[in-house]
Amino acid sequence: MKCPTCGGLDDKVIDSRTADDGAAIRRRRECLTCNRRFTTYERLEEAPLVVVKRSGQRVPFERAKIVAGIRAAAKNRPVDNEALDALGAEIEEALRLEGPEVSTEQIGRAVLDRLRTVDEVAYLRFVSVYKGFEDLTDFEREVVLLTRAQSPPAP
Repeated sequence: MKCPTCGGLDDKVIDSRTADDGAAIRRRRECLTCNRRFTTYERLEEAPLVVVKRSGQRVPFERAKIVAGIRAAAKNRPVDNEALDALGAEIEEALRLEGPEVSTEQIGRAVLDRLRTVDEVAYLRFVSVYKGFEDLTDFEREVVLLTRAQSPPAP
């Protein structure tokens, strides 16, 4: 690590501890050239996640877009913002496990799978836009599928 005072490259770590709720490591260092102390932070560098759109275009993944879509679907529903943010983080984590590139279809399925358990009305709103519902029969079909998925199988 280069000393901010003298530019020396030799230093020793005096103290290390976690910072930012475990998202970083704070290191207190001492320059062996000028004996000045300075602090550095070490953070995990995440590989970029790329979204492949239906057109074939590749764009960087943005969790905020997913959370905004979920938030719009859950508008005026009894779902708090923290739960929606946590849902967005959970979806991003699951998508990162699938590889460095994900399709918009994979994102949509991941949102639908998790939103169904959070709020059924928000799920219906989201699925109606995602699947491009055209009339009432589309809603009826989805409600039947949702009801079947929730009811226990007959013995």
